[in-house]
Amino acid sequence: MSEIQPSFESATDFENADRGFLGALVPGVVKDDAGRVVWDNDVYAFLDADCPDTAHPGLWRQGRLNSRQGLYEVTGGIYQVRGLDLSNMTLVEGERGVVVIDPLISVETAAAALALYREHRGDRPVTGVIYTHSHGDHFGGVRGVLPHGTEEGVPILAPEGFLEHAVSENVYAGNAMTRRAAFMYGAGLPQAPDGQIGVGLGQATSTGTISLIPPTVDITRTGQEETVDGVRIVFQPTPGTEAPAEMNFLFPDHRALCLAENATHTLHNVLTLRGAVVRDSRIWARYLDEAVEYFHGRYDVGFASHHWPTWGHDNVVRFLEEQRDLYAYLHDQTLRLLNAGHTGTEIAELIELPPALRRAWHARGYYGSLSHNAKAVYQRYLGWYDGNPAHLWELPPVELARRYVEVAGGPADALARARAYAEDGDLRFAATLLNHVVFADPEDREAKEALAGVYRRLGYGAENATWRNFYLRGAQELREGPTGDVVDTTNPEMAMALTVPMLIDSIAIAIDGPRAWDDDLVIDLVLTDGPTGAGARHRLTLHNGALTHREAVAPPRTPAGLTLTLAKAQLLGLLAGRTADELGVAAEGDPALLARLLAYRVKPDPGFPIVTP
Repeated sequence: MSEIQPSFESATDFENADRGFLGALVPGVVKDDAGRVVWDNDVYAFLDADCPDTAHPGLWRQGRLNSRQGLYEVTGGIYQVRGLDLSNMTLVEGERGVVVIDPLISVETAAAALALYREHRGDRPVTGVIYTHSHGDHFGGVRGVLPHGTEEGVPILAPEGFLEHAVSENVYAGNAMTRRAAFMYGAGLPQAPDGQIGVGLGQATSTGTISLIPPTVDITRTGQEETVDGVRIVFQPTPGTEAPAEMNFLFPDHRALCLAENATHTLHNVLTLRGAVVRDSRIWARYLDEAVEYFHGRYDVGFASHHWPTWGHDNVVRFLEEQRDLYAYLHDQTLRLLNAGHTGTEIAELIELPPALRRAWHARGYYGSLSHNAKAVYQRYLGWYDGNPAHLWELPPVELARRYVEVAGGPADALARARAYAEDGDLRFAATLLNHVVFADPEDREAKEALAGVYRRLGYGAENATWRNFYLRGAQELREGPTGDVVDTTNPEMAMALTVPMLIDSIAIAIDGPRAWDDDLVIDLVLTDGPTGAGARHRLTLHNGALTHREAVAPPRTPAGLTLTLAKAQLLGLLAGRTADELGVAAEGDPALLARLLAYRVKPDPGFPIVTP
């Protein structure tokens, strides 16, 4: 693939990233109540130097832009705090206070961002909150801006389906995603020229307390207008784009357009390396096109939940059209090649962006990549199987690795051959062969060290930040073993925001099915509070190792073995291991059934192996 470097106004991004600066948090460090550092932006000061040979120049440039930190004026009455978490917090001044958009990942960083705003703009109360979409870096810090007892009467706006998708991504598959996210974001790597230099979308993820307050206002249709604290907002829901529940919106009186995470200064992910539901790049492009037309002429600045704004109506239109074309081209050309019989891996090698997009800095793959996005489009339509019968029932990794090593002549010969490939510059196949040697014998320290060295070289050459972090984190774990750096997404703050069906689902996915195969039990939960009112009955059935549940709309045909009458807070206490007697829960039937059910739960391993078996 030919390489075309961006050539348009290379200084413009730096000018825009600095525009409107009012002041920084000094030092740029946020700690929790115990004094533990949950965010440190000052560690990225090394990015002020020239790019070393341990980093790709494009990624180094992106890191320099993302490492800017402070409070910035977007336009009159709208401000952003950038560089205090992976995402931006935007604040819109109203008649009585300030509306907060996307309160970051952690309670601690959100509180620090709000304090920085108040230092420069006055001690205004939070009079509204908007979640642009259902990813954790856009809601997790909400208790930092609305502490307990202050949320009464404060509207919280979100796209329809927000809570369901926020929970499914951050709780249901939370352990696996969090483990992989540690690789993707480079958690545990030193921030240094030969270590973590950012993630392309921002610099890092904070590691404080995650929280969630359920929305009170659903945004359901394009053109829906809401007024919050005197601020008029016109919405455009964009479901199925960068998140399953997402929305753009216009502040008509400010002539400012919020693009959520649908248009950022990088090629985004159709499927993130941490794992998620595959996104629809066709719909993504369509909603960007709709935004160009629907909001045309009504704004002078476009800003998003990451990166820096774009000023000038025509500049924003150009930006949106190029982003639209980026996702549309990715989708359509992958399908063209797919229908010509190419597999996802082959398409990733064949697809090439048009020259105009390759010249655009914001279309480069700092966070998503053309390679893994093309594979994601293939996966969306055809799934994991490429149609080749040899790939239908392959051996699992360890057994496959042992046979590869045997074919290569044994561990010593395989290691020697892999080193020869690495010396010849064929790092991709060297990594594949060395990975087989490690999986065949995870105690082979020489093979692990050789693979770590190849990973580091691959990381140093990657323009994509998440690829770099995966390679460098893989090298680190081969040498040092897993590190304990998992963020807790199942804490009480998150759990209290879940609906009762969501809480029951979280139990169901933790049931060890084989151990429960031969058990059969029925438990009714009668809630004394909640959105459906007192008396809502949820029936839990464990049968054939599967825990299913439904809300009973009429008296059940058959009695439950145990009926518990309780409030949601008491249910959380039971799930945490306290007894019905301790919590004052009314129980009718056999109280041992609940203990029996919960005994089938297994706690997932937050450090499960990735680079070794």
